[in-house]
Amino acid sequence: MTEQINNNNSVAFPKAAPDSMLARLLLAFLATAGLFYVNIMPALVDGLVEGLGFTNKEAGLVGSSNVYGAAVGALLIVFLISRINWRTAAWIFLSGLIIIDIASIFIGDAQLLTALRFFHGFIGGMLVGTGFAVIARTNQPDRTFGMLLGVQYGLGGLGIMVIPPLVPEYGTPILFITLIGFSAVTALMLPFIDDYPIDTTTTNSVEHQTSAIKLQPLSLTLLALFLFQAANMAVFAYIIGLGKSFGLDPAFITPVLGAASWVGVLGALLVVVFSTRYGRFFPVLTGMMLTLAATWLLHFSGSQLAFIIANCAVGITWAFIIAYLLGMSAEFDKAGRMAALGGFASKMGLASGPFVAALIVGENNYALLINVALVFMAISMIAAIIPARFLDREAK
Repeated sequence: MTEQINNNNSVAFPKAAPDSMLARLLLAFLATAGLFYVNIMPALVDGLVEGLGFTNKEAGLVGSSNVYGAAVGALLIVFLISRINWRTAAWIFLSGLIIIDIASIFIGDAQLLTALRFFHGFIGGMLVGTGFAVIARTNQPDRTFGMLLGVQYGLGGLGIMVIPPLVPEYGTPILFITLIGFSAVTALMLPFIDDYPIDTTTTNSVEHQTSAIKLQPLSLTLLALFLFQAANMAVFAYIIGLGKSFGLDPAFITPVLGAASWVGVLGALLVVVFSTRYGRFFPVLTGMMLTLAATWLLHFSGSQLAFIIANCAVGITWAFIIAYLLGMSAEFDKAGRMAALGGFASKMGLASGPFVAALIVGENNYALLINVALVFMAISMIAAIIPARFLDREAK
């Protein structure tokens, strides 16, 4: 670790070398903190149902509102990120998250909690957008996004395994205490992240090169991000209820989901290892097709083996594809604005998934939910492979 640290006499804390693996890890925590609740969404939704007696629809709308707030925050930060001190902003955002999570512990009304979580998401979205913009200033941002997904899946899997059994004993406060702890840990890491100033030379050249030929692949990348996140989160938010509807025991479901998140780390690590060594087109196409197959397999969740294979496969490919799509959005602008815009598209998808699912699923309509998700994924695949091919040709 010592060789990955730059000592800077002008600051009190040593900073991780800008493109070291340690720096990528710290940036991963920064970009995860504002949206960590997404990684424990099944625990959050099921916890609100079990702990506060919310209906499936009410619990889903709380989660959806949280992410819609994040999407608004992520969109706002696109216009601010090149004008603000990102480190100061991150301190403010982390403090706001902790305050709102503390307030959430004492609220049991569904409508009030839905409104409050929107503001939590708004602050978290600005924090995530800030993290994405800083990641875009690193060399090989695909690798940093891969590390980001690794952190999200690793810790998200732990949360999904540990939190649901604690809700009956400690109530819903355990959900928000978990989020408070993550924000606090991230705040402790913040001083050790390098400054990552904007390269004005690169930024100016990118502004001069903004043209119609890049607008189409960028737009398709954002569309692919939105649809892929919406499809996966629609199913993921209700995956515990889906398993129960097929007669699976909750004591079986939660360890499987936790293990699937941990297995999903492999997808993120593959991006860290390979980056763009084999281009983007074939990795993205392969990952998308595997995601479609694994999601379709959820129709057979009455089989424990099918449920395990489907969730583990989706865990791997979800992390794999999102890291590539976020890295693709970052390639269009090294100042970080398009990476932040990619974060907005991603969060709109994450929010829209549970929202649409809440309207579809009712009490037991999980087959329709899976089929709608498959349609979204297929369109996302078509949208993703075009800009992937474009960037591969640009690289050559």
